[in-house]
Amino acid sequence: MDIDPQVLQKKLYFLVEQLQNMASELPPKYQMRLSYELLSSLANCLLNETVLEIVKGLLEIQHVTEQHLFQQRLQFINSKKIEEQDLLKEHENNSDKKIEALQKFMIQQKEELKEFDMKLVLELDKKVADQQNILEQAGVPGFYYTTNPIEIKVQMHLLDFLLRLSQMQMPE
Repeated sequence: MDIDPQVLQKKLYFLVEQLQNMASELPPKYQMRLSYELLSSLANCLLNETVLEIVKGLLEIQHVTEQHLFQQRLQFINSKKIEEQDLLKEHENNSDKKIEALQKFMIQQKEELKEFDMKLVLELDKKVADQQNILEQAGVPGFYYTTNPIEIKVQMHLLDFLLRLSQMQMPE
């Protein structure tokens, strides 16, 4: 079934206009990175529904990953609370030793939590890199592997645009 070229043109104009409107709402430092050419290429890419399906799938994976990492962090914190309770029981008859042991434990716990959180951040960074590579391979304009925080923020805005567009009614 061939799609009427006029309908495609209408959809393309609609998408470009919507993307331009969304881009105009961003702070200037991000607006200047979203050229008309990039937005037009992105709109053209969106005529293929597969791109939106990929984005939705990546979003679901990201939510599941974030939920899993959050649960891991809660479990880690709970295990530290149990260790703390055990430590307090161990020294319940000697308050000097209890205070000293608790101080050491708190310092160690703070360091372990910091290391644990760094591990979680690295996992999230890996997830971002995976998303960048998948979207680049799918031919989505504006997506490529980068660790530059501003470029990542631009890509996050582009993802937001794609999700918002996926919820809009397209012209017929």
